[in-house]
Amino acid sequence: MRVATWNVNSVKQRLPRLLAWLEQRRPDVLCLQETKLADEAFTQLLGPELHKRGYVLALHGETQWNGVAILSRVGLEQVQAGLPGAPGFPNPEARAVSATCGGIRVHCVYVPNGRTPDSEHYRYKLAWLGALRDLLAAGTAEAIVCGDMNIAPSDADVFDPAAYAGHTHVTPAERAALGELISLGLHDVVRERWPHERIFTYWDYRAGMFHKDLGMRIDLVLAGASVAARVKAAWVDRQARKGSGPSDHAPVIVDLDEAPDGDIGPVVPPPSAPAAAPASVRLPQSR
Repeated sequence: MRVATWNVNSVKQRLPRLLAWLEQRRPDVLCLQETKLADEAFTQLLGPELHKRGYVLALHGETQWNGVAILSRVGLEQVQAGLPGAPGFPNPEARAVSATCGGIRVHCVYVPNGRTPDSEHYRYKLAWLGALRDLLAAGTAEAIVCGDMNIAPSDADVFDPAAYAGHTHVTPAERAALGELISLGLHDVVRERWPHERIFTYWDYRAGMFHKDLGMRIDLVLAGASVAARVKAAWVDRQARKGSGPSDHAPVIVDLDEAPDGDIGPVVPPPSAPAAAPASVRLPQSR
């Protein structure tokens, strides 16, 4: 089974690329984030194309913002839209959907950004993560959590820790909240498979960050013990971030039981730019 996650940053804007990518990579389960479409509009736009490719859909979307979806070719049961007990900002947002696909409980999540430390949105982010922890506490062995976590798990997951000082995604409270999820028995399968590699999944559109490989790893696949034991390959499809009109995120792919492309990770293709010297680059929003 091939499981993938991808923040597409508007499925409408990414439609031609998404369909071509599905033909190329052929995931059995794909978790999408930031679809930015209400469920009816998503179905009208993509339903026929996805159905003829064998996918059934679990959707939880809203107009213009947020939105998550699970596309599955291995069944779709016990669909749950939303996150029980999650706070809103001020109202509940379309940030989570879960379903059982091929015997695995799949949770597709788009964690709030947090905006700035100590802001109301930052506190909302931490509370939302607490609700996700409570949901997962019921059991994780046969579960997988896929999505844009908007947290870099460690300093190794950003191009330069000093550049992120004073920003969200790297604060101790955010990392502690992510750590609480992992402590439930989840495995960060990409990092466990490639413990010492430079791996990013997101690059800002501005200032040539992608071409310089100045990114961060915030799109994660967290697998329960029995699912993690089945992993044969785990990699970032950097090719999907290249070319015209890409999302600012790259898909993360995890192969269970067998690896059709071999154990080819961690980043495909690898970046050609050399790593920047520490403290030599500032984030675009800091300029």
